[in-house]
Amino acid sequence: MKNELLDRDTFRESVFKRDGHLCVICGEHAIDAHHIIERRLFPDGGYYLDNGASLCEKHHLEAEMTTLTCVDIREAIGIKTVVIPPHFYEDVEYDKWGNQMLRNGTRVKGELFDDESVQKILKAGNVLSEFTHHVKYPRTYHLPWSPGMNRDDRMMNDTNIFRGQKIMICEKLDGENTSCYTDRVTARSLETSSHPSRNWVKNLWAQFGYNIPVGWRVCGENMFAKHAIHYSKANGNALETYFYMFSIWDDKNMCLSWDETLEWAELLELTTVPVYYYGVYDIDVITELNDKMEDSPNNIEGYVIRLAREYHYSEFRDVCGKYVRKNHVQNNHGHWTTQKITKNELK
Repeated sequence: MKNELLDRDTFRESVFKRDGHLCVICGEHAIDAHHIIERRLFPDGGYYLDNGASLCEKHHLEAEMTTLTCVDIREAIGIKTVVIPPHFYEDVEYDKWGNQMLRNGTRVKGELFDDESVQKILKAGNVLSEFTHHVKYPRTYHLPWSPGMNRDDRMMNDTNIFRGQKIMICEKLDGENTSCYTDRVTARSLETSSHPSRNWVKNLWAQFGYNIPVGWRVCGENMFAKHAIHYSKANGNALETYFYMFSIWDDKNMCLSWDETLEWAELLELTTVPVYYYGVYDIDVITELNDKMEDSPNNIEGYVIRLAREYHYSEFRDVCGKYVRKNHVQNNHGHWTTQKITKNELK
């Protein structure tokens, strides 16, 4: 039953039965079958036994305020299998509301952070001061027709949200995901160490970062070093720049529309990713692009589709998807950061 999705009533009964109707923290009478990770973060509701805990009123409130951590609750029960939503990262620690817990004691805002009810309970727990305005870029799911999925990748449930809507399709560049704030430049991981391949982008950021509003972030691809694809004149894919902007997010974790993104790129004097198509979703355009990907030399990784409108961080996995070519060249000599840097070429 541990790995079985339960209905609401069965979940409550099973959690209480396992814990003897006693609070797993203090042993008092339990009044709540608590979701260790918030059920709204799960596409299926998260009613799994190992995502439940019997708690008294006092400790239920502390768990909601996150002053009682998910780790503390699991350890009290003896839960070895950590149940998390499918779009979460297995090597990351999260609080009840899906906010990432960093090793330095700070937290990263998750998709429910700005929810009014979540804000209220976090304020009651006096933990809002622990949050940084830096945000980990979300995982991009594969489109259902993407042939380049690996074992640990995720696929979009469907693409109906694109139909009849204005979309943007851009090249998926083979670089390092990078976020620029007014005070800092980070890779996808907020705990990234320094690396020589990031120096060029940091120097560029020094020229425009002061124009980024506090709490906002400019996201793009750092193309300085070769990963799997070498961008060069000989391969016919030399670059315009070593940093291509593909989105900008405000302090409410909203990704601005593509039109607004272009306006900000012009203001900041940044180059945006190469765009294949901008218009209403058209299956003929997709089919033609898929054929182009498979017929082209092995110097393009794929493409990304996003809704042209603005969207919240919590929508990302449903409104942005990627296509990766079949047999996309992989580095068989370890992660690119451990290898000698091969510099990509500019036009």
